[in-house]
Amino acid sequence: MTRAERYRRELLENVIPFWMRHSVDQEHGGFFTCLDRDGQIYDRRKYVWLNGRQVWTLAKLYRAVEPRQEWLEAAQQGAEFLRKNVYDAEGRCYFAVQADGAPAAYQRKPYGAVFVMLGLLELSKATNDATLRAEAEGLFRKVRTWIADPTLLGRPSFGEPASQLADIYVLAFMALELAEDTPDLPLMRDCLRGVKAHLQKGVLLETATDLATPEGRLFCPGSSFEIAWILLRLLDYSPDAGMEQWLLDVVAQTMTYWQEGFPYFVDIAGHPTLQLESSQRLWWVHVEALVALATAYDRTGDRRWLSWFDQVDEYTWRHFRDERNREWFGYLDKSGVPELTLKGNHYKGCFHIPRALLYCSEIFFRHAL
Repeated sequence: MTRAERYRRELLENVIPFWMRHSVDQEHGGFFTCLDRDGQIYDRRKYVWLNGRQVWTLAKLYRAVEPRQEWLEAAQQGAEFLRKNVYDAEGRCYFAVQADGAPAAYQRKPYGAVFVMLGLLELSKATNDATLRAEAEGLFRKVRTWIADPTLLGRPSFGEPASQLADIYVLAFMALELAEDTPDLPLMRDCLRGVKAHLQKGVLLETATDLATPEGRLFCPGSSFEIAWILLRLLDYSPDAGMEQWLLDVVAQTMTYWQEGFPYFVDIAGHPTLQLESSQRLWWVHVEALVALATAYDRTGDRRWLSWFDQVDEYTWRHFRDERNREWFGYLDKSGVPELTLKGNHYKGCFHIPRALLYCSEIFFRHAL
């Protein structure tokens, strides 16, 4: 079986059927994401950013793989649940709502709105719905405003805010998703320029701030991989050979942190991290590495990237994939043993794994690998 066939089969026969079977709320709409190993729900609250991500995933599959009506209907009911329930009086998004849509939790961050926007946008492409498109574009403008001025979300200001890699990531991904119709070249170039402030020792740090602080030294390999492949795709709209090589170098340097799996967090000066979970191996870190390495191979044809891909692939499929109940584990200890057997929670949902399986399969189908 080729790499492309293996990735596409895992996506369509294991991962997506798990979420379709266990997460869709047939009573109220939306998606449950807190699922145990067998798919049983252990928290009936609905986490807004994960619901937006699942709408995006299902609508993307409908467009990119095949127009299965069950995927479209699930995405549509998820979008309607979001549109009806997740906005407060000022148009901001809750972090979580109850099963029936009543507010449950709020964060002073823009990321829930980001993924509602992305879900509505992708569904608008699948259905040619101009109303959904307009709502997504409106949220996009709000997110840009909130990132520029976090006090609008109720976050106190303590001096000049430092650049956050997460903000560059979400702006770049939204720009990439919007680019099919209306490429925002100024925003793309802002992201490509802004990421350079995060480079230290060849990798991208979470915050561009004082290296004398733990926050300023914090490195997550997953973030470095994910932002690199997204920005590489932006270069299709704003070509820059020097920036392409810069990003490829970031991916290569991030690979040097391989320790039979990637740690979640690292202090680049070798100090202890404040995050107690730093030594864990997380699902999204590893699948974002796979997308970054496949993307690097796609752009260069250099088999060095393919060799690294196969190294990460072997570890990831052996340790994260659950042979018994489909879908993948999310949290391993340093030795590669699952610390938690859940398949979803308030951070892990139907997004990183299916997106990685889809994108890697697309790349390898193009190269007949």
